[in-house]
Amino acid sequence: MPFIVVALVAVLTADVLLLARSGQEAGPVRAQATLKPTPLAQQRRPQQQQGQQQLPPAATVQPVEPLKKLHKPNLFVLTRKPFTNELLRKVAKLPGVRALELADAASVMLDGKRVQTLAVNPSTFRSYTPKVTASSDPLWQNVAAGDVAVSFVLGNDGGLALHRRVASPAGALRIGAYATTGFGAVDAVVSKNVGRTLGLPRDNALIVSAPDTNSETLRRAILRRLPKGTQVAMVNPVLPQPQTQTRTWPSGSFMTGEQITVALKAAASKLGRPYVWGAEGPDTFDCSGLVQWAFAQAGVRMPRVTHQQWVTGPQVPLSQAQPGDLIFWRLDPTNPDYISHVAIYWGNGKMIQAPRTGDVVKISPVHTRNLAGVVRVSPAAASKVR
Repeated sequence: MPFIVVALVAVLTADVLLLARSGQEAGPVRAQATLKPTPLAQQRRPQQQQGQQQLPPAATVQPVEPLKKLHKPNLFVLTRKPFTNELLRKVAKLPGVRALELADAASVMLDGKRVQTLAVNPSTFRSYTPKVTASSDPLWQNVAAGDVAVSFVLGNDGGLALHRRVASPAGALRIGAYATTGFGAVDAVVSKNVGRTLGLPRDNALIVSAPDTNSETLRRAILRRLPKGTQVAMVNPVLPQPQTQTRTWPSGSFMTGEQITVALKAAASKLGRPYVWGAEGPDTFDCSGLVQWAFAQAGVRMPRVTHQQWVTGPQVPLSQAQPGDLIFWRLDPTNPDYISHVAIYWGNGKMIQAPRTGDVVKISPVHTRNLAGVVRVSPAAASKVR
């Protein structure tokens, strides 16, 4: 029996958490791609290491078409049942919709980790990803050949080394590339053939490009036209100018001295605990999991992942950072604009962080390479981020 459990986030960037199982087939979509290889993916070698179980090819591998045009994704739509042609026409006719892309969305166990995964047509889906990812021919050829592409954060911080084979529900999958898609918590991409082998549901996700239309207005219009239970997250939202103007933060908007002390002491109580990708405590943590847990001890409700925590308050200069502020970095070469790491400012030029797989919660000097900025947390703002 197929089932789907979804937690949907829509603040500045989308964070979609999916859980689904099904054995239905998937159909192809359309095509696009200008070619610029990335060092994060190398051409796949056809030979297989002896003695290792491998997913069999579900069908003859089709060549990946070249990239012709990039489409900015603005909405991510998830339904309980596969999209029909009738439903697709309803969305396509809405004002401002320029392009649509179908995908299969589910949670899959990879290397013992529950990973939010998309099964896609590599030729067409690539044009909805960040430019560095979209333009890599080896990356998408590897996906088409049966590899899994994982996000830079899952690969680099989570310990899934490039070209390593990892356990999946249907056998060993090769990590063929690092490729952050830009769709929030989606951390893995496979071909639709591999997705069928893994049991992903068919055509339950739709990516909508509408770069000149108010994303919130379009989101409500889609929900009115699609079946009950449909969920829509904003990705790269297009919003009216008044919603993007600088906000005034009145006195009392930020954490009290007592809350900051409690959060810092809570984080420090976990010094030496191991980093585990996706872990939220109390014994293991990833970078944003440590932030969420420590702030929760001070009564501050924080969102779960880095790019959500980035919008929990105003940005302040690093020179004005105070203990308890959050420091963010953009470390992902496959999506240079993505917020991929966070630490808590400790004071005196130091921070407390959960760095990556193989490391532990530690206090270390602040470094500024690929620094995105510093955020002063507003508990009220943080509680509204979903």
